[in-house]
Formats: sequence, C-alpha cells, structure tokens
Amino acid sequence: MTVAPIRVGLLFDFPQHDGGDSFHTAVTLGLETVPLDRPVELVRELAAGLPSGTAHDVEQKFDALVQQGVLAIVGPSISDNGLIVRDLAAREGVPCINYTGGAVTRGERMFHYQVGSLEEEPAVLAAHLASSGFERVALVHDRSPVGRHYASWFDLARTSAGVEITASGTIDPLATDASALVARLAVSAPQALVYLGLGVAARTIAVAMQDARWRVPVVANSALMFGYARKDWRPGWDGWVYVDTVSDTNRERAALRERSRQSAAGPVGVAGYDIGRLLGEAIARTDHLTRDGITEGLERVKRLPAASGRDGTTMGFGTWDHGALKGEFLVLRCWRDGASVELAAG
Repeated sequence: MTVAPIRVGLLFDFPQHDGGDSFHTAVTLGLETVPLDRPVELVRELAAGLPSGTAHDVEQKFDALVQQGVLAIVGPSISDNGLIVRDLAAREGVPCINYTGGAVTRGERMFHYQVGSLEEEPAVLAAHLASSGFERVALVHDRSPVGRHYASWFDLARTSAGVEITASGTIDPLATDASALVARLAVSAPQALVYLGLGVAARTIAVAMQDARWRVPVVANSALMFGYARKDWRPGWDGWVYVDTVSDTNRERAALRERSRQSAAGPVGVAGYDIGRLLGEAIARTDHLTRDGITEGLERVKRLPAASGRDGTTMGFGTWDHGALKGEFLVLRCWRDGASVELAAG
C-alpha cells in the first residue's frame, strides 16, 4: 500500500539566490535525524514580502501552501512578515515556525525559532558597550517596525547599563545614502555607534562612514548576518561587533558540519536544520496527523540540544511557550578580514 507523504510548507519572504534549495536541504537534514513511519514532502512558495515587497504577496503565498494541504509551514524569516503570518496561521489553524528575531510574532499557532531577538539583543549590546568602557554612543535605527522595536528595547537596556546617547537618528531600511545622517551623528563625538535594523541600511551607513573618514567602533544587531550572503559587504563592516546565533563551541553544529559544511556555515542553515529536527520530533510525538496534531506535537518537544547558540543551548516548546531556544543562543561575533570571528564569552 502506498503511504501518502506528510506535506510541510516552506514560506520564503524575500528572493532566494538559489530558489530556497540550501534551506530546503538544511530542513531535510534535520528531519532525517528522526525516524518516521512515512516520508515528509517539503513544498515551497517564494514571496516578495516586506520591506521591499508587499504584505499581499506574503498572504497569497501563504494561502497557496494552505490549499496544497500542508500540515505545517516553516517561515517567514523577517519579523514584519512574521506579524502578518501570525494572524493568518491562527485564522487557518496551521502551525507555523518562523525564524525571525521578533517574539511579537508568536501566537496561538505561530511558533518562533529565534534567529536573533528584538528584545534580547539590545541587552547583549548594551552590556558589551558598558564592559568595553563605551559610555557615550550615537544610535541609528531603521524607520520600520523592526527598527523601532529594537530601539525601544535598547533604550531600556542602555539606561540600566549606564550608557548615554549623544545623538540619534532614523534611516529608511532601503536607503542608498546616509552621508548627512552620519555627519550629524559624528558631530556629537560618541565613543561608539550603534546600528539597529534589518541590515541593508547598515551597508549604506558603512559606505557613508568610509567616505567621511569617520572611524569609530560600531556595534550592531543580528542584521549583520547579511555578511554571510554578501561577501562584498564585509569589508565595510570590518571591525564591527554584532549579534549572531552560531558559535564555534557548539557540538551539535559540529556534528551538522560533518554532514553538510554548507548548512553549518551560517545561522540560517543551522536554523533550518534545527527546525527540521523540531518538526520531526513533533510528528513523532503527535497522536493525530492533522494540523491540530502537529501543533500539539510541537508543544511536546522539550530540551532538545540546539545547533544554534553556545554549547548547551536547548530548544523546545510548551502550551504557552512558543519560543524555541533556551540558554545562551545569542553570540557576539565580529567581521574581521572578511571572516566572522566569535568573541569570547563574558
């Protein structure tokens, strides 16, 4: 008798250079770690979501996956789009695992694998600034829900850490020129600059700083993970300290590297692998192969060693706990000579 596969959707919310193949591979590798009694078929849809695309396209591609009978959906990866899918998932009763930085994307059916954290990264950065002796900093953040969320949490964290803001400004997430903004921030003579946002504008700021010959230490949120995909952006970010989710100390990541160096190379591939493992464990734990059953299965996954974060980070969910990663899943790294280098803990 032929056994029908379990269909799982992959919802991409911005153009993928390989059409989503590398992420598909990473999720498959994770699923393969769990013995299942029937195959899993991954169905993908590529949307052009916010900030450069539209909410409408995300909605259409989500609906397309629902119509194809998927029991769960992986995605999206940008918090702006996660907010959209959170409500769609609740409406359709489809469990989703997004891999954004926003805890605000969590919901009744929306699970969250934290590739960064809008709420926790600012605390990590503020603590790093304080321990490095930087008491006066300039701040620039994207003019977007993500940028504003980061900035509000940084304001709370930096106050506790004793860090003063000398000047602040906002920038369009897709800005191509930041010369006037950089000049104004430089006048305030800060000891360091803080960037918070989606990442494209960080490239624009780096170019403006080089043109102005303004050399000051820079710290940034997880947006600088863009450097894994954009090698040409790395020289501009040389010396910039940023938040990442991969660590050279993690034994689960080392084990993944033995199977696929490409999947283990950066945070998104590692996330895809872990999400595949979470889904596999959920399927194995479900009593009923339905969308409700997969939702319950995800909530039954506990303390699974994660490939993200420092060694010892775990992942799992619960009835009111839809955030996957527990422990030291945020790691400070620095772009140096074209490579991402991990900073020592503490």
